[in-house]
Amino acid sequence: MTSATASSRLGRQAAVVLLALSACLAMPGCQISGTTTEPTSQGSTMSTSEFSTLDAAGVAAIREAKNARLDMSSGRLEKAAVRVTEDSYGPEINTRDSGKIKFTIVAPTGEISGETDRIRFNTTDKRPDFSEVTYFLTAGSADEYFGLIRDGVERYGIDADSAERWIAGAQRDPERKSDFSITSGTATGLEVNYDLRFDGTKDTQVIIVHVSPAA
Repeated sequence: MTSATASSRLGRQAAVVLLALSACLAMPGCQISGTTTEPTSQGSTMSTSEFSTLDAAGVAAIREAKNARLDMSSGRLEKAAVRVTEDSYGPEINTRDSGKIKFTIVAPTGEISGETDRIRFNTTDKRPDFSEVTYFLTAGSADEYFGLIRDGVERYGIDADSAERWIAGAQRDPERKSDFSITSGTATGLEVNYDLRFDGTKDTQVIIVHVSPAA
């Protein structure tokens, strides 16, 4: 075969490939074998993989990774979205024996977050959603505890006057025992309530955080 003949044959083959490619590109959904495309974020929807589920596999993953992220950006936490049945009461996640979980709730405005070793879910077997998500914050000193309270005031709109009055009382009487619920905040679009469980004679102090749809 002469070089001229080979060049002519290659030219015809290239022309056929180009015609096939042009025809394919004109047809919706057509792909050329052997080629790959990279997905783009433009126009795509948010992947739900960033959020935790509450079925058995999801709870196991939370325990393993020490990380939980729930989507309440709509104002509610639907059972179907976390892969539990409508008649389910949801799990209780307790990791006191293995360390704290980095816990985040994506709210309509911003996020609610903290490190916790206990998460609970309140509902009934007739509701398609959870009426409340509860988690526990702990502090090893009074100053750390007061800091957690003030953080809630700043981030979630919890009542500042109520919080500071309680803190002042605890500072005057460091060994006091007190169960006190601070007026809730709704700055995130969800209702966030800090239920203080304080005993100055103990090493660890507790805040029970209740998160529910805003009224």
